[in-house]
Amino acid sequence: MQRIHGPMAGRTVLVTGATSGIGRATALALAAMGAYVAITGRDRVRTESAAREISAAAGRNVEVFVADLSSQAQVRRLAGEVLERLPRIHVLVNNVGGRWSTRHITADGLEHTFAVNHLAPFLLTNLLLDRLEQSAPARVVTVASNAHAQGRIDFDDLQGAQFFSGGRAYSQSKLANVLFSYQLAERLRECGVTANALHPGMVRTSFGAEDPALIQRLLVPLLRPVMKSPARGAATSIHVASTLELAQVSGRYFANRRPTKSSTRSYDQAVAARLWEASADLVSLTAAPRA
Repeated sequence: MQRIHGPMAGRTVLVTGATSGIGRATALALAAMGAYVAITGRDRVRTESAAREISAAAGRNVEVFVADLSSQAQVRRLAGEVLERLPRIHVLVNNVGGRWSTRHITADGLEHTFAVNHLAPFLLTNLLLDRLEQSAPARVVTVASNAHAQGRIDFDDLQGAQFFSGGRAYSQSKLANVLFSYQLAERLRECGVTANALHPGMVRTSFGAEDPALIQRLLVPLLRPVMKSPARGAATSIHVASTLELAQVSGRYFANRRPTKSSTRSYDQAVAARLWEASADLVSLTAAPRA
């Protein structure tokens, strides 16, 4: 049996949304560092193809899970399959996300951006928390964005039913990512599980291509030359997921592999607590982590 070496040897990592872009680059790097990596994707063919490429490059088997995280039923099924097949989870990378310029409704009757970018990682993380705690020291790494600084949690219109803007919905969801990470870190203080959020930077991926706004179609070709490659965009995710010095660092926001201040709104504990309760209600979460 081949002996696996590297700084992540013996660690199991689950990366969501890893069929392309930052997610695939993150999974590839962590697998190359010796981690046993599992990835998720919406399409089985694409997910299995990505797994084969990562496996060939890293010389390690890669576990495949298929689920559309816009559906709460599929998030719950995914969590069940993960718990059945992965006896340990040392790192959960909540990477899946997107930006849509028009309002779409999920199978659960929720606005798509909020459902995918925030509620999916919120629900999946909560469903996997016991396994993460059993695997401690463990980490939850959530890919947010500096766009969170333009965000505001509109509790009177979380689903954008009264007024919808793709940019506003995206910024709100990214602020929710940061608030969730900080609240999770507080709730897991004594559990050996850390929670951090990060900004990957502007990256050359197909992000937002499913439903691009006009300004996006005009600006992206102009900005593409100065955008990061997926490998460079994944650098902060990889750093927060693997660096030994961050083993006990929790409740922080990272950019360019360094801890940095997030927006003033992101530190509002009352908003974070209220968002947690609203999110738990929207996903029918009956068991929450200890306060």
